[in-house]
Amino acid sequence: MTQSIPLSWSKVEIATPEPNLVSVEKLSNYDLILRCQQGSQPERAAFAELLRRYHSHVDRVFYNLAPDWSERADLAQEVWIRVYRNIQRLHEPSKFRGWLSRIATNLFYDELRKRKRVKSPLSLDAPRTTNDGEMSWEIADDAPSPDARLATREFYEQLLAALADLPETFKTTIVLREIEGMTYEEIAEITGVSLGTVKSRISRARSKLQSLLQGYLDG
Repeated sequence: MTQSIPLSWSKVEIATPEPNLVSVEKLSNYDLILRCQQGSQPERAAFAELLRRYHSHVDRVFYNLAPDWSERADLAQEVWIRVYRNIQRLHEPSKFRGWLSRIATNLFYDELRKRKRVKSPLSLDAPRTTNDGEMSWEIADDAPSPDARLATREFYEQLLAALADLPETFKTTIVLREIEGMTYEEIAEITGVSLGTVKSRISRARSKLQSLLQGYLDG
């Protein structure tokens, strides 16, 4: 005769780890972003770890766009403020890197428009006035030659000016492609347009840049 043994499930304890007890350092990037999306505001430890992992990416975006700007750290701080406020709106955590690049790029162009309205661009050829007198921007170096550095600097300034004259849609697309090195598919996801539109914008942006820079190159 088989004897049944009653089992009370209320007395059975199943050891399951609490998700939030897992150290943030051990989480994958995907799970870390999910952790930051819990609650009305990102968890402080999780967000600090997210910033630690991606801050160099934001710095690289701004350095590629404007290596001579001294306010890059301020722009980066504003990027993370926007990420903190809006990370719950990111529906696909796997696309966080592209979303972060878009925030940084848009912020850069916002700042560029402000500078264009408020003051003229800083000339790297002009000496800087300090308490000790005038200080030249040039730094002693064995290579490349002063002429080569000057040519590179002049071309960079011309390129920045040409980029500033591009329509915003073209500008963002060409920067993501040529400076960030993103694929056409990644750019399409970030900008929310079709792959064909991305290719068309990049082609037209390249043609426009070539046209704007042709006079300088011929000279």
